[in-house]
Formats: sequence, C-alpha cells, structure tokens
Amino acid sequence: MKLNYKEIMTLGALKNAGYQSKNIKDELRDNLILKIKNKEQTFMGVWGYENSVIPELERAILSRHNINLLGLRGQAKTRLARLMVNLLDEYIPIVEGSEINDDPLKPMSRYAMELIKEKGDKTPISWLPREERFYEKLATPDVTVADLIGDVDPIKAANLKLSYADDRVIHFGMIPRANRCIFVINELPDLQARIQVSLFNILQEGDIQIRGFKLRLPLDLQFVFTANPEDYTNRGSIVTPLKDRIGSQILTHYPEDIKTARKITEQEAKLDERQTNAVFVPDVAKDLLEQISFEARESEYVDAKSGVSARMSITAFENLLSTAERRALKNGEDSTSIRLNDFMGVIPSITGKIELVYEGEQEGAGGVAAILVEDAIKTLFPMYFPQIDKLERKDAVGPYDELISWFFDGDGFEILDDATNKEYQKELDSVPPLNQLIKEYQPEASKEDSYFLKELLLWGLVAHKKLSKHRFTEGYQFKDLYGSFISGL
Repeated sequence: MKLNYKEIMTLGALKNAGYQSKNIKDELRDNLILKIKNKEQTFMGVWGYENSVIPELERAILSRHNINLLGLRGQAKTRLARLMVNLLDEYIPIVEGSEINDDPLKPMSRYAMELIKEKGDKTPISWLPREERFYEKLATPDVTVADLIGDVDPIKAANLKLSYADDRVIHFGMIPRANRCIFVINELPDLQARIQVSLFNILQEGDIQIRGFKLRLPLDLQFVFTANPEDYTNRGSIVTPLKDRIGSQILTHYPEDIKTARKITEQEAKLDERQTNAVFVPDVAKDLLEQISFEARESEYVDAKSGVSARMSITAFENLLSTAERRALKNGEDSTSIRLNDFMGVIPSITGKIELVYEGEQEGAGGVAAILVEDAIKTLFPMYFPQIDKLERKDAVGPYDELISWFFDGDGFEILDDATNKEYQKELDSVPPLNQLIKEYQPEASKEDSYFLKELLLWGLVAHKKLSKHRFTEGYQFKDLYGSFISGL
C-alpha cells in the first residue's frame, strides 16, 4: 500500500488511509516474495553464495525464522545481515516520541498508551525509515542484561519523584529500543551464558522481563546472530536452549574459485583513483594474489580452524598497488605495471591475518608468507606454461632446457626492486630464451602481461628447483641451480 508519508501525521489520518499493521517477519517475507517474483537480486554485492547461502537465507526469511549465520572470519556474515534492511518497507509509522517504536495501531508502552488515551485520533505520529531499523551489538564479555534488556534508572526515579515500583522508572536496553527492527548480535558465543539466558523469552514468547516488574512487552524483532565455529571451543559456546530457539542456522563459506574471489577483492578494496590510473595490474597478478589465500587455507603451517579471511586478499591487493605506486613515485614515473617482485610488499598483509600452528611458528610468520607466495606460483604455473614433473627421465628434452642452459653458461642476472620501467624491461628482454618461451606458450599476451609472465617463468622454475633465487638488499638475483656452489670452489 502506497501512503503519502508527508501528509499522514496523526493517528486519525493513518486510520483513514487504511494502514494495516504488519510484524517485521511478515514484512520481510512479503517483500522477499515480491523480489523473487520480479526476479530481482535479493542480496546485492555478495558473491559466491548464489547457490548455497542465499537460498538458505531466503528460505529462513520465508519461514519467519530468527537466524544464526555460522562461519569463519571474513565470510560476509555481517554484510548479509545488513543487506536484510533492503527487504523492509521504506517507512513505518511510530507514535511520536516513543522510545520503543510503538505501532500507533498496537501501542504497548505506557507512554504510547497514555498519549493515545489523551489525544485519540490527534495523536502525532512520525515515520521511521528502513535505514534506521537496524541495530547491531558486538557480543563482548562485559555486556550486561541491563545493556540488552534494560534496568531501573535511579536518576529518572529521582527526577520524576517516582517509586522504584513504578514502571516509568525503567530505562529500556538496546533490544526493546530495537522493537520492529532487525537486531544483530555479532560473535554470539562471546556473550556470557547468563546473558544468553536472558534472550530465551524474547526469542520464544517475544516478551521481556525487567527487575521483577510485571511488564509484558510483546516485542516485534528479527534477530540475526553471527558466530564462528572456533568460538565454541576457544572462548565460549552458545547455550543449548538458545540454539534450540533459533529457527535456522546457516553455514557460510569462503569463495570456491578465483573468479569469485577476484570479484570480492575488486569490490571491497579501498583504492585511490590516482593509484588505479597509475598502476596496471595484469590478470595473472590478480589471480596469483587470490591464489595466496587459497594456499593459506590448505597450508600445513596455518590453523585451518581459524580460517583465512577474505580481508587478507583485499588488504594484500591494496598493498600490492601501493608497492608499485611507491616505486613509480621514487623513479619520477607517471605509470608502472605490477611486477612479481612487488608481491614481497604484500607480506605485511598476510602475516597479521593468519593464525599459525606449531610448525608455522617455527618457520615464522614472514617465512610462512613467503612460502604461500611460492606455493601460489607453483599452482598457477601449469596454467600458463608446460608442467614440470617431479620425476623426469634423465636424458629427456624439456621446454625449459634452453633457458636453464642460458643461466648455466652465464652469471645470471638481477632484478632490482626499484628499477625503472626501462631498466626492468631491458633486464628481462636480455634473456632470449625467456622471449622465445613467451612467444611459444603465451603468444596473445599484451606487452605489460608478457613481462609479468617472464617473471612468473623465472619464479616458477625456482619453485620447481630448476633455478636458484637469492634475495639481497635491493632486489633478487637469479642463477642456475648449482652455479653458486661451483663459483665458490
């Protein structure tokens, strides 16, 4: 029903317009039905959940359930909850001045009922926009029942000269104030068990109790909880009767392919326009960046139970562009392209976002990050160049023999971190077998992509123990695998 919100400012006008009250779960359900019928996307900007999480979430809304989103960090749990706001009506009427968003046709607070009794159809109403109907609380050990439900306010009692037995001295907590709204509690297991118990009545019967008052407020709320499975054992747990009262528990997950992961990173990365204009990022580099997260989730050095957040790829992408931008600024260049060397600049984005097991601690966070980059290179390498088998016949001719021989016969070469574009390209162009391999296996690669692919070839051969790579203060040196031992004799 379309209403003229600017003209309907009293209870009488609202009744005359034919407005009918609707609880929030029906409101969400009805608007979702319309979107599904119109084939509209319900949760915009969330990628990789189209055939898994989103259908389950839609079923939960259609079933009018309170929802628990269960998954590891960085799986868009809070994002999904916030997007549910788009399924609410544009505006809802409330009794003007009500602390708990009283429905003018179904008032429940003492304030609203007394105001309507006094003014009748002239009771003023205001309109609450959907954007203000979302409340969020991070569950921390110091959260109290008073914070969530409410408590007696001694200052209010003194100012109004009221007895503590008078319900007008109650100060409502966050949940009553979120009446007719979506209320999200993040990291639910972190909430102390006795605080979780205080939610039982709200979830099942929809009412609240404050300090023994005979106060029954049939609250109208859509609860969404988020939780991390690791929390069940490390920091706390969701008490069983509370889990029993949550209608649907939906499991979230990480992107299942690089294409989806790239969409998320490119959407979420906070980049300066000048940065994106100045730095060219080859597609191979974008894939390699995402592959690092995939490797981390499978790595023996990383605690899989803690997960590897999508934020790691996002911040790593930001750092990657900043590394290239800094080099261009130092060299006085207007533009540059991402190099494989630049991936060493993303290590600070990795080390702070992975939880290491004992073996990982032995390697050190920086060491593990370097291993993850190398593993990502090994995984992507066969997608662009012939695969290198672990076991090869002794006299077999391989596609990389000429390149390996070039390094064996020479002194190798160096790529400096801050080399200018011309110096960088000249150094890579000075290796004829590299140029030949690119022409043979990546003939359609653009000039910018071809230089990154040349580096990928070198790093890939190092990862497969065909060449050696040495880090020095200002860059990397590539040599044949045994040259350094021979020259030292």
